[in-house]
Amino acid sequence: MKLEMENLTKRFQDVTAVDGISCTLTTGVYGLLGVNGAGKTTLMRMLCTLLRPTEGSITWEGKDIFRMDGEYRRILGYLPQDFGYYPDFTVRDYLMYIASIKGIRPAAAKKRVELLLKQVGLTKAENKKMKKLSGGMKRRAGIAQAMLNDPEILILDEPTAGLDPNERIRFRNLISELAQKRLVLLSTHIVSDIEYIANEIFLMKDGRICVSGTTEELAESMPERVWSVSVSREEVSSYTRVYKVSNIKTTQGCVKLRILSQDKPSADAVLESTTLEDVFLHYFGERAGEEDDLL
Repeated sequence: MKLEMENLTKRFQDVTAVDGISCTLTTGVYGLLGVNGAGKTTLMRMLCTLLRPTEGSITWEGKDIFRMDGEYRRILGYLPQDFGYYPDFTVRDYLMYIASIKGIRPAAAKKRVELLLKQVGLTKAENKKMKKLSGGMKRRAGIAQAMLNDPEILILDEPTAGLDPNERIRFRNLISELAQKRLVLLSTHIVSDIEYIANEIFLMKDGRICVSGTTEELAESMPERVWSVSVSREEVSSYTRVYKVSNIKTTQGCVKLRILSQDKPSADAVLESTTLEDVFLHYFGERAGEEDDLL
């Protein structure tokens, strides 16, 4: 099982959305992390054959995915940021309809839908209309439709966008369960989505993969160290002007700052363990927002 990208590039007139990406993916969960507009969605769309690259190639087991055509799409499951559905279809009807589009025979589709409804926790909601579902339930229905053909490759674009913390946890657990014996690529700008479930994380900036590795490897690769400093409220602005501050917490009598710096920022600063959020701040200069990708 091998999905390879070689010098993958996509330009839109004078904008380069994806710039010379080369990497190899095998079985497991891969996280694609970056700020909005980094090119994550453009990359996902090329991997799903929805966009053709300007330069470079994508191969599956040595075969060009665009030449494979339907053969490739039969092993692919895709959940875009915004997936279409008929609002008056029930969950079951929606999944059976998508199964028919994917060419799954009715008897096999019925068994597969039963299994997936149980797996994504929608059995009790199977007769609800899609328009009546909560955001989390809709995303779970989206995962179910992506899994109908039991794909070898599962691509999820911003799967937890707009979900509350409980639904995000449920979604992460579901993704971990689905990742057995398949390749899962998950794009996000939310650090917690992939910090604990991804076997490897790619940090994407300005259309390029700037660094990759496990959470531990990324933490070790960061030249800056992380410090905890307690200061008065009056001192906060002087620290934020000089240092990258990943967190500010106001407590009784003082303010606790989490600072990224090669040098000790103050005499009483305490060294802390590096998290993926610290790594994100180091490479991108800001913490993740909540907006959708621009490209």
